[in-house]
Amino acid sequence: MPLDANLASWLRLTLIRGVGGESQRKLLKAFGLPEAIFSASLSALRGVVGALTAERLMQPDAAVATQIDAALNWVDEPGNHVITLADDDYPQALLNSDDPPVLLYLKGRVELLNRPGFAIVGSRNATPQGETNAEAFAAALAGAGLTIVSGLALGIDAAAHRGALSVRQENSGSTVAVIGTGANRIYPARNQALARAIAERGAIVSEFPLDTPALAANFPRRNRLIAGLAQGCLVVEAAARSGSLITARLAAEAGREVFAIPGSIHAPLAKGCHQLLKQGAKLVESAQDILEELGLQTPAMPLGSETTPSKDAIIDSAMAQLMTVLGHDPCDIDTLAVRAGLTPDALLAMLLQLELAGHVASLPGGRYQRLHRA
Repeated sequence: MPLDANLASWLRLTLIRGVGGESQRKLLKAFGLPEAIFSASLSALRGVVGALTAERLMQPDAAVATQIDAALNWVDEPGNHVITLADDDYPQALLNSDDPPVLLYLKGRVELLNRPGFAIVGSRNATPQGETNAEAFAAALAGAGLTIVSGLALGIDAAAHRGALSVRQENSGSTVAVIGTGANRIYPARNQALARAIAERGAIVSEFPLDTPALAANFPRRNRLIAGLAQGCLVVEAAARSGSLITARLAAEAGREVFAIPGSIHAPLAKGCHQLLKQGAKLVESAQDILEELGLQTPAMPLGSETTPSKDAIIDSAMAQLMTVLGHDPCDIDTLAVRAGLTPDALLAMLLQLELAGHVASLPGGRYQRLHRA
């Protein structure tokens, strides 16, 4: 059978409305390949998936035919792939999971699906410190050869992808973005440029048909693939009710290691991480903690980097004192003025210098937060 005809049969199996993943896998187990499914008799199909699903499989559908043509045209474009359960490139980690998608749409580097992966997830409404942590952890882990897996959302996900892409050394890990839309649609739109960079140097993966919009029900399904593709999962920041906790739970259920970064007891975005820690997640303060747990070596530090002065070493004593009284929790300007014994004008001038130097970040509501480099 010609290659396009074979792929068209796989696409048809996954595009028929009302035939879900479980039914698709039952049919493949019973008949072997999709072309055999569509050559089977109605009675044989009924014996596997019941009368209603069998009838759906037998009915011609013009809309499905149009979708198949569109997908075949999409695959003809450079860098685009459709990977089926029968392909050697299908990720082994998902094959061993409870709910492997029958096919995956991929834009970018196929080989990343079978390299050691590590998930980094967290809040869409991340703090500047959270994004800094996610980016730094991702860069360190990618530098150690892990492929960073995340969901291309705003906040922690985007920071993790950026951190992985920042590593350009040989044998570094790069990044995989698992999305909840069709592979030809990027959500949110603000991450279009990031998605282009990932498609060039990493991979964008979706189990959903092309042109699938951003539907709320799709994202928990996406999360199971993030968990399934990774050896472990780090939650950087998460509220008490967060989709990131779903990913962490799925990772734990799949036997993956779960890690969390602790935060202030007063910070809403630390609540989810603290909840995970109470449930047995491993507390981490550096990427080294994760690498040791996974039995991986820390990448060698570039020559001379140990002699490079940190930003904290080059600020003057007055600013260093201000950093001390700022502490490690977000603080409003009035409270900080009292702590520092400074006038508001003098305090704002110093905070501006510290912000431009990357030591502090301004938050909504006139608050400031100290930034730490992971």
